[in-house]
Parts: sequence; structure tokens; C-alpha cells
Amino acid sequence: MLYLLFITEKTNITIEIKPYFMLTTEDLKSIENKGISAETISEQLKCFTNGFPYAKLEKAATLNDGIIAVDQEAISLYTKLFNTKLKEGLDIGKFVPASGAATRMFKSLFEYIQSTPEKQELLFQQEPYLTFAKHIKQFAFTNDLKELITGEINFDSLTAEDLNQIIRGVLLEDGLNYGALPKGLLKFHQDNKSETTPFEEHLKETAQYATNMQGAGAVHFTVSPEHHDLFKQLLDKTKPQLEEHYTISYDVSFSYQKSSTDTIAVNPDNTPFRTKNNELLFRPAGHGALIENLNDINKALIFIKNIDNVVPEFLQGDTILYKKLLAGLLLEKKETIFSILEGLDNANSNNLDAIIKKGIAFLVNELQMPSLILESLTRIEQTALIKEKLNRPIRVCGMVKNEGEPGGGPFWVKQSDGSSSLQIVEGAQIDPNDDAQQGILNESTHFNPVDLVCYLYDYKGNKFDLKAFIDPTTGFISEKTQNGLPLKALELPGLWNGAMAHWLSFFVEVPVSTFNPVKTVMDLLRPQHQPE
Repeated sequence: MLYLLFITEKTNITIEIKPYFMLTTEDLKSIENKGISAETISEQLKCFTNGFPYAKLEKAATLNDGIIAVDQEAISLYTKLFNTKLKEGLDIGKFVPASGAATRMFKSLFEYIQSTPEKQELLFQQEPYLTFAKHIKQFAFTNDLKELITGEINFDSLTAEDLNQIIRGVLLEDGLNYGALPKGLLKFHQDNKSETTPFEEHLKETAQYATNMQGAGAVHFTVSPEHHDLFKQLLDKTKPQLEEHYTISYDVSFSYQKSSTDTIAVNPDNTPFRTKNNELLFRPAGHGALIENLNDINKALIFIKNIDNVVPEFLQGDTILYKKLLAGLLLEKKETIFSILEGLDNANSNNLDAIIKKGIAFLVNELQMPSLILESLTRIEQTALIKEKLNRPIRVCGMVKNEGEPGGGPFWVKQSDGSSSLQIVEGAQIDPNDDAQQGILNESTHFNPVDLVCYLYDYKGNKFDLKAFIDPTTGFISEKTQNGLPLKALELPGLWNGAMAHWLSFFVEVPVSTFNPVKTVMDLLRPQHQPE
């Protein structure tokens, strides 16, 4: 059944949704203010009604079958290539998603202070509170906390009430306010001299592998508008001493997730959700929306890494080494791809067959396209297909052996044209009722730690429009609440999932030492986040 959605007095759009509803003048203003089109709203509502198709896994990407294994010789080769290209003027930068709040990091601590004193007495003897209290002095934020807490607290022998006061001091606005701040601004690490935030650790990393030969370290952080000033203040405070220490000049920039990428929320029956003020509710659409921010970066080669995946400076060796390795391998692939595309543009009757043969070999060996199909095409068709498949943004992704950590996995995925491509797939994208697909999921040996190096320019030196390479069918629908009311939220294809689905992808095994995320506050007690 079709229902009518009135957009303006002059325009109407029919969409499949139940029951009938109408947009008000106020609705139209809020949509226009966000820069969202009526067609986009209509498509989002259809997604709630129709859902998203599951990924069609062909097989798990494993070592030497989708995941490249590197030895010491390869490490030396690729790091040398990266350093050589730097000397030749390679234009590089770093991109760090840093807008997410740390609320989920403190979920268990919030549960403690929201409990009654009687319940706190019981929780105090249980994990994770027992360990949190026992090791409270090992957290980098404890020195700041001691300056804020009034009254006598013996940090060597805490009570349940002491822990209540400490946690409130960590999380709430009249304390450190960590419950409302982004991870990038929290103190993660400490040494004998100072405490350090993830924001500062990323600046240190930038100096080690994302600085050009002119000594400029370009790094871009996506932040939320309400925290921008706090990031700027921390940058102003730390930048001079870091520039002096590393003898570089930082080029630090910030951007917000664009409001035009927000998605409409709906009730469980797929009708638009309205607030108590009868306003439409829009929600940030997940990290996939950041493809717009990445698209605005004018650098050829970009390193991408999550804000919370950092270690103290004395442990950054592996991170620096493998970042250079991934970049060098990308540059080697890029040179091969560009030589094929340039060769096709400049080919003549004497060398066209040789260039086409080289292009087909790359499609077969690197992208696992069926050779029989390729060889059955005419030369014109082969040339067009090689150009279509290879003239795309390139990414090299580090993959870590799966040891139980969360994260999307690397798979060979069937595409609509019958070919296969390497993709990073989340568990929610795999049909839970398909035993064969679940079997492939269980065969996965690696996961994606969000460790990417990307090349954003084509072989003619033009910057790609990254929005042209998104697979819109790879979004998510999740269940949320607003003021206690259930709703459904729409997330755009993830930044390193569907937002890069049509890129040229290469996966490389990297050691687990390069993956040190902080998902909960207790992760800060792991050895890799403690002093030397």
C-alpha cells in the first residue's frame, strides 16, 4: 500500500510506509537547516521498511589468500620505498576520527554511582570495581582527581563510599567530567614527568611517520562542535613543546561530522520518531558519515587510525614501523596500477596487447577475477573493464590475528556483477540464520583494527570524489532509546566498511602489538598503557 508524504505545497513524494503521516512546516525547516533533501529522507525511510541485504561471503580472507604476509625482507623493502617517496615529495597526512564520547568507556562506573549505598557495598567486592579500587593510583587521571576531591580519602585503602566519591569525581561535571568528554581528551598514560592524552599521542605518532621532508606534520581530527575549543586549548598548550622536541611544524586541522549526514529516527513501526516537542529526531549516522570529511582532505596519501588506539611513546616502535610498511606496500601497488592505466592511455598497436595482458594479470592475481571471462572479451571491452576496475581509490589495511577482540573481519565478498572483492565486514552484516555464511564467519582468522593507509588521487593527479565509491546497501539499523522510548536508528555504511566498498583493497598482516584500543576504563591497566 502506498501512502503520501507531503513535502511542500508544490512537491509530493509517495513512499511505502505505514501508517499515513505528514511533514509540518517546522519539519521542513529542520530538514532544510540540516542540508538534507526530501529525497534523502524518503530513501532513509525506505531503508527502515525494507532493511539492508546481508553480505554474501564467498570465503574468509586468510594468509596468502587475501591477506599478505610480510617477512623482514619485505618490511625493509617497503619502509625503504616509503622513505624514498617521502624524499621525492610525497604529499602525506593523517586522519583521526575523534568525535565519539567516552560514555561507554565508563559504563560500569556509571552503574556503580547510580546504585544505592547498600548495592555499592556488594559491588565493591566484585569485578571490575575491586580491581579499579585496588589499582586506582595506576590511572593517569588520579593526580588530577586528588586535587578535586574534598575530604580525607586514603587511596591505599578505599571503602565503598570512597569509591563512590572517586567515581563521581572522575565522571561528573563538578569533577573531571570524563563521562561527557571524548576519549581524545582523557589522560590515558603517565610517566615520571607528566600525563598524556590520546590526542597528544597521535601528535607524537604524526611526527614519527606522517611528516614530510619539509618537516610539516599534517593531522586532521574529526571532533564534535561542543568539544572543539577544548581540543584547541590542548593543542595550543602542547604544540610548542612537541614541535621543539621533534623539530617539526604541525599542521593540525579539525572538522565536525556534517549535519547533512544525520539520519532520521523512527518508531518501532517505522514511522518518524518525534520528540516531546513534536519535532523530528535526527541522529548522527555513525563513523561512515566521516567519508565526507575525508573527502575534503587534500592529501595524496592518508593514514587513518582510531583515537583510542595509542600507546605511550616508548612503545610506539612497532606502530611506526608497520605504518611505514603499509604505506610502502600501497605505493608499490599504486605504481603498478598507474603504469597499467597510463599504458592503456598511451598504447599503440604494437604494445596494446602486452599492456592488456598486464592489466588482466593484475585483475586475476590481485582481485581474483575469473580469467576465462576476461579472456573472452574483446580488446575494447578488456580495456574498458581494466580502467573501470583499477581507476579507484586505493587502501591498504592492517589485519591482526583474531584473539577475541571485537572488530570487522576481512572476507572475499560476492559483488553484484559476479566478481569478488576484499571487504571488511561486520558481524551484523552476516545472515545469522544462514549456516553456510556463519560457517565462513567462524573460519575468519583475522580482524580489522582500523589501521589504514589510503591513496586518494588518480593516475592523472586528480582527486577522487570518494562519495562515488560508497556501497549504500551496507548500512545498519540499530535499536536505541530516547528518554526511555524505543526507536530505530539508521547508520550509514561504515567508514572502512561500505563507505570504501568500491575501493581497491589490499590486506596485510600486522602484529597485535600495533592494536591497543581502550574500550573500557579497565583497559588502561593493561601493560601497554602503563609506564615504562
